[in-house]
Amino acid sequence: MKKFLRILLYISVAIAIGFVNGFFGGGGGMLLVPLLIYGASLAEKEAHATAIPIILPISIASGITYIINGIFSVEIFIPTVIGVVIGGIIGAILLKKLPSFITSIVFAILMIVAGVRMCI
Repeated sequence: MKKFLRILLYISVAIAIGFVNGFFGGGGGMLLVPLLIYGASLAEKEAHATAIPIILPISIASGITYIINGIFSVEIFIPTVIGVVIGGIIGAILLKKLPSFITSIVFAILMIVAGVRMCI
């Protein structure tokens, strides 16, 4: 029963994260990582690495919905995809090499900057 409740909790939280990602066009990973660390007791690097494949299907579903509804810029799509793929590869390599405390500091700074930027 305990395992069932935990799975139900994960699904509930995932629905909320999916909503945030779909509504804002991103940001689900920023919520997911702390939840994986504190809620699922994953190590920091494992939480970051786990968040990526979780966010991928959410992003694909949201992207398809945006395209169908005509809320999509073809003009910036290809150059941005190229940059994101290159950045993703570099980030994944650095995640493996950097100490966890550096990863925590960088992630916290990014969350603070994103939060402040959203308020301005």
